Amino acid sequence: MKLLTLGINHHTAPVAIREKVAFDPEFLQEALHDLRQHLVGENHAGLPEATILSTCNRTEVYCAANDPNAENLLHEVTFDWLAKTQKLAPSSLQPHVYSLPQSDAVRHAFRVACGLDSMVIGETQILGQMKDAVRTANDAGVLGTYLNQLFQKTFSVAKEVRGSTEIGAHSISMAAASVRLAERIFGSISEQRVLFIGAGEMISLCATHFVAHKPKTISIANRSIERGQELADSIANENIEAESFRLSELPGRLHEFDIIVSSTASSLPIIGLGMVESALKQRRHKPIVMIDLAVPRDFEPEISRLNDVYLYTVDDLGAMIQTGASLRQAAVSQAEVIIEDRVGNFMHWVQGRSAVPIIQDIQQQGEHLRQLELERAMKRLMRGDDPQEVLNAMAQGLTNKFLHGSLHALQHSNGAERDALIKLLPKLFTSHSKPEDH
Repeated sequence: MKLLTLGINHHTAPVAIREKVAFDPEFLQEALHDLRQHLVGENHAGLPEATILSTCNRTEVYCAANDPNAENLLHEVTFDWLAKTQKLAPSSLQPHVYSLPQSDAVRHAFRVACGLDSMVIGETQILGQMKDAVRTANDAGVLGTYLNQLFQKTFSVAKEVRGSTEIGAHSISMAAASVRLAERIFGSISEQRVLFIGAGEMISLCATHFVAHKPKTISIANRSIERGQELADSIANENIEAESFRLSELPGRLHEFDIIVSSTASSLPIIGLGMVESALKQRRHKPIVMIDLAVPRDFEPEISRLNDVYLYTVDDLGAMIQTGASLRQAAVSQAEVIIEDRVGNFMHWVQGRSAVPIIQDIQQQGEHLRQLELERAMKRLMRGDDPQEVLNAMAQGLTNKFLHGSLHALQHSNGAERDALIKLLPKLFTSHSKPEDH
């Protein structure tokens, strides 16, 4: 079995590239089926397996193919498929892609789930995103034995690392960094009006952090007014107003807000240059802080050139959230030791699985020989032959047939092959049970 992880992340590509490779969650199952068809078309033995993890910081394709010669082919087919599906020239994608085979793929999955490969070291959101990706692959019917086992082990390792180290301590989340950025511009946000665009997990986390700083008002703009109102109701209290309105109303209301935080799954920008220019005129050029946590981006990049607009992307937040790195280093080292040990365990399981077809074949041959000798013995017993003689003959027959193949190979081998057999055969035929065990 060959394993492969191919992808890009915040270490290898800026947000301008990552947003072009990101997958729309609504079409992820369709993409998985298409990927499998491309892999099947390359004549892999058995059905290949696939999972796609696509977040604001990474897009990764995990593959498994039951073909001993599939490693290079897996990389080529998966890379070509990714470039073609996302309508990118291979030459523009190649410099940002990493390709990790076998144990490197396993190690990477473990590190990602533990938060070691995140922009925020030790963050927990990626684990939930990985679980969602696995659930989607399972629902699509493309998650087979190997990837299922890989991800179950991945989640187990993440739980172990988070339970036995302080990997999540001293970290600053994206949500907390968003508050700090806003405070850099306004000093305090207690007199500012905050707008959140979207109502997903990231926005919910951000809203919780902003509420703690008691802004003047909080509004939620969302396609689903019900989902937006649900979030607004959950964060409102006696000191803070919270409302919800439809996303379609945004052009007419953008000028009302001082701080705008957006994180949606839209494949196209929600806020354009013209909309912001109009809002600035109505605000008489009072500053606006815009924090874009989405990939693909929710704000047109050209907005950053406007005066009185402070636009930040997930990459801009990256520098802020590296504080506390030295305090986390000991926990990271502990986590790496655990991960390395568990990678070895998993690869041992993979190697063991590769022997299953051979074991099954040997067992079938053994069963065939057993049936032949048993039928011969039953015929002799029915003729009235002495049972002791029949049993001895059956035992002798089984022994001869069992040893025949190995002894024949040894007798007809020479050189290095003969030396290898001489070393191997004693291990194969040495009993591990003691006489008193019988």
